[in-house]
Amino acid sequence: MSFGSRARVAMQAYGPACIGIDPHASLLEQWGLPDDIEGLDRFASICVEAFAGQVAFVKPQSAFFERFGARGVVVLERTLEDLRHTGSLVILDVKRGDIGSTAQAYADAYLDDDAPMAADAITVSPFLGFGSLQPFFDVAEKNDAGVFVLALTSNPEGPDVQHATSGGRTVAGAVLGQLAELNAGATPMGAYGAVVGATIGSSAEDLAINGPLLVPGFGAQGGTTDDIHRLFAAVIDDVIPSTSRGVLSAGPDVRALRDAAARVNAELVG
Repeated sequence: MSFGSRARVAMQAYGPACIGIDPHASLLEQWGLPDDIEGLDRFASICVEAFAGQVAFVKPQSAFFERFGARGVVVLERTLEDLRHTGSLVILDVKRGDIGSTAQAYADAYLDDDAPMAADAITVSPFLGFGSLQPFFDVAEKNDAGVFVLALTSNPEGPDVQHATSGGRTVAGAVLGQLAELNAGATPMGAYGAVVGATIGSSAEDLAINGPLLVPGFGAQGGTTDDIHRLFAAVIDDVIPSTSRGVLSAGPDVRALRDAAARVNAELVG
């Protein structure tokens, strides 16, 4: 099954929410864990136990593992392996973007099904030119994986680039349009998604890309259910709201984490 098909099945089974796995130092402290490799390992293991096969999507943030060096990457690799094939789809948040053989290497590292750090999908940056992402799309297609491309992020610096215009189109609009072309004709939706923040306020861009929309900023970062329905009314069935701290703050108790994730999904579909 394509990533788009698997994503639709998972959303129908569990609800649309994506739960981030962000082992931030403050969360480790809140959970009573040390800010070291042992604390990281325990944090990740609890998240796997709580969310694997319980939610549609989990999104480990690579940076919070990488900060511990090689041993942190080993924990991330094991976390990815433990999460995959559990019914939950893994979106690895790495925001990679490069050109030529380097982009190809990144694509092989994360999207080749036989790679040690293979994920169901990854996040990428298009700001070296949309064409620079072709290796990611090629490897994703070969492995039935997904790619989420930054389009309209909610950080305050984003509009300087994303709202800039060229040829009568904004950069974000061009990204969204090219994703729509890649997803044309796919059913139930394409494998290539866009990242659009829940806190962007408003947008005149066409978000109907026939692909999943990963929407960070929901929950603790300020995005609300009302924001989701207002911004994405025309494409609500394709939206994957992502939250991290809003759920992770319920830890380290596994049942409390599951209950928090369930409440998020109930709020989104209620």
